[in-house]
Amino acid sequence: MERGERRSTSRAKRGERGIWQRRFWEHCIRDEEDYARHVDYIHWNPVKHGYVQRVADWPHSSFHRFVEKGIYPLDWGGGERVIIAGAE
Repeated sequence: MERGERRSTSRAKRGERGIWQRRFWEHCIRDEEDYARHVDYIHWNPVKHGYVQRVADWPHSSFHRFVEKGIYPLDWGGGERVIIAGAE
């Protein structure tokens, strides 16, 4: 364990540390529509969590590559609420 790594009592009790989250779900992408929903969800996350106003404002996103390839318009998720099926 890294020196100085701070762990909550709960994490220490469970033997958890670092960046690993307690809960996750494994999911196999079923088809193109399922893939598109997951990509939308990933691109919308920085807006959802209040880091940026628009999807295009998040510099670390694969969104910019998708725009370059013509998959998304630059103004996709431009501040209006985006409804992503299954991500509510």
